Amino acid sequence: MAEKFPALVMGAGFTGLGALRASRDAGIPVWSACPPGDLATYSRWFQRPPGAPDWDGSTKGVEQALANSGIEGAVLIPCADDIADWVARNTVNGKVMDRYLASTSSAATMRILQDKARFAEWLEDRDIASPRSFLVHDDSDFDHLPFEQLDRVFIKPIDSQTFSRITGRKGVWVENPRACRETWSQMQAQGHGMIVQEYVPGPVTHHVFVDGFRDRNGRYPGLFARRRSRIHPPDFGNSTYCRSIALEDIEPAVAACMRLLDQLNYRGIFSAEFKQDERDGEYRILEVNTRAWWYVEFAARCGVNVCSMAWRDAQSLPVEAVRRYRVGKGCVNWIEDANALKHAHSKIGTALLDWPGAYEHVYRWDDPRPAIHRISGQLRRSLARSIHLAPTARPLAASSSSLTSMDPPP
Repeated sequence: MAEKFPALVMGAGFTGLGALRASRDAGIPVWSACPPGDLATYSRWFQRPPGAPDWDGSTKGVEQALANSGIEGAVLIPCADDIADWVARNTVNGKVMDRYLASTSSAATMRILQDKARFAEWLEDRDIASPRSFLVHDDSDFDHLPFEQLDRVFIKPIDSQTFSRITGRKGVWVENPRACRETWSQMQAQGHGMIVQEYVPGPVTHHVFVDGFRDRNGRYPGLFARRRSRIHPPDFGNSTYCRSIALEDIEPAVAACMRLLDQLNYRGIFSAEFKQDERDGEYRILEVNTRAWWYVEFAARCGVNVCSMAWRDAQSLPVEAVRRYRVGKGCVNWIEDANALKHAHSKIGTALLDWPGAYEHVYRWDDPRPAIHRISGQLRRSLARSIHLAPTARPLAASSSSLTSMDPPP
């Protein structure tokens, strides 16, 4: 480890595992801070940071964990919004607590991109297309919302990470002004700040992503584009199958992404989601992740390793630009893609054509244990549900219908 400056990946799930693997693929020694039993703990490359065995990579106890760590120094790679914000707030002249390094933006920039209300407000005066969004400060604001001029409407959280962790959702459909008012009131009472936003119409394949890295000099050494093919849950879920595409295929979205990040003087890893509006063809920005994301390993396997770029940039080393990457390569999350295929607009025949030759989101032949653990856990849960619910098949049908609350209204 002493021969090369290490990286410290902070986070869990697909993102934490992907960042660990991407770092190792670049030959970087890496420590991982994540919860016990997390996917990354089954990786052949997993090592907890010495001196902080109980730290889960979150903001809870981060100062003590980093202070007690036996690591002489490391580049911090955040995998969640809150820890990315903490790194930004505690970075001074590129250093955190004097011995850690980070390639990160200012705290002010992080707040704009992570807080959905601030982001919507910031976009109002910019030359970047976005969905129509409405900030609601109190109940009287609903009297001024132009529902009759809008397509479908939903309520989304200001703090998406906390809301998703508690509710398992990214947004809530509302069918009319009254439902909107009532839902907002309920969410507000539970402590969730929300905004009202018009849903950008168009099929799931209109979702595209511009992923990459912007360095300390404002350059983009790595840009990577992908298109969503399937999603679960519908509309407000995560990609279950996506495919790498050429940057030229979505040039307006790439240009808008770069304008946005340039205006904010952003630095670091990012993943920007756009949706092409079927009404006018505009690519509308939905959100920007200010950290490593679910498919960070997929980008690295295609040739754009942003973890390696962040590691080099944090040390003020040259970051070589990637000019070409693998286009037309798929990445599938088999378990979640099977759920996506249950919906009416998805066909199993399409998946049978997509899956061969695609990267599996978790499985790798040289690091199989995370996938084996995930699949065995899924099988155990499915078996337990079958045993528990078998005698009560009729209530199961009723409860299943209640799960459609996140589907678009008829």
